[in-house]
Amino acid sequence: MNKPQQIDKARLMRMATYASVATAVTLIIAKLVAWFISDSVSILATLVDSSLDVLASVVNLIAVNHALQPADREHRFGHGKAEPLAGLGQSMFIAGSAGILLLQGISRLIHPQQISNGIELGIGVMIFSMLATLGLISFQRYVIRHTDSTAIKADALHYKTDLLVNGSVIIALVLAAYGWAIFDPIFAIAIALFILYSAWSIVREAIDLLMDHELPDEDRQKIRATVLNNPHAKGLHDLRTRRSGTTVFIQLHLELDETLLLREAHAIADELENAVKALFDDAEVIIHEDPITHLPPNPQTVN
Repeated sequence: MNKPQQIDKARLMRMATYASVATAVTLIIAKLVAWFISDSVSILATLVDSSLDVLASVVNLIAVNHALQPADREHRFGHGKAEPLAGLGQSMFIAGSAGILLLQGISRLIHPQQISNGIELGIGVMIFSMLATLGLISFQRYVIRHTDSTAIKADALHYKTDLLVNGSVIIALVLAAYGWAIFDPIFAIAIALFILYSAWSIVREAIDLLMDHELPDEDRQKIRATVLNNPHAKGLHDLRTRRSGTTVFIQLHLELDETLLLREAHAIADELENAVKALFDDAEVIIHEDPITHLPPNPQTVN
């Protein structure tokens, strides 16, 4: 991958984190006004969630900037693990917001209150929130498509749950306007449970990356096919893959004819390293050459 592409990738990831923080701050202000006027626990739920969005997005911003730092003497493989760490941090914020929301919903379910003020304003704020969130998610999807960033994926997943949250709040407010205020805390509790489920999804992906989980099977098959497509390759074994940040790391043992000269085997390995690198946007490939002895067939086994 050339230098301009690397710079563009870093710029996109930073822009995504800035956009996330700016969107969360804007939504906090709008929802704070709507909750103060309406006293809706569903709006309070989205306000708490947006408040934690700011903290999570700031953590994301710091982590992404750190992950994009080049490899140094103390971190030879780069700083990409900062991204899944940010994902774990986000999951804690998300789970915390779900816990607060769950308690508020249960309390209002036990002690119901009729919503009479600011319903129209609340609905308007929720529609505005959904439009702003849709704009952010569209940009995040563009960034993910070009960077495959785990931290941005976690942030996007969080905001996708916000879309469902805001939509359910609109339904709750409409039902409350027709005298069905009991649905306000019910929707709040349902939202909290869904947020907890989303948090677990982020935790699972972050742990996979921190534990150097193998690349998907389809990627491993592409690597095998690319190597074995070379006429000099007699086989391969000990294929190991992992991802750290935006970089893919690949190691394998290449089986070559033992009669090849060292410089010939080295040239073949270099050629295959470049071919495998071309399969990914940003990859580091190490190939170890293993000599293979081809014995003549045993005459006693020939038919």
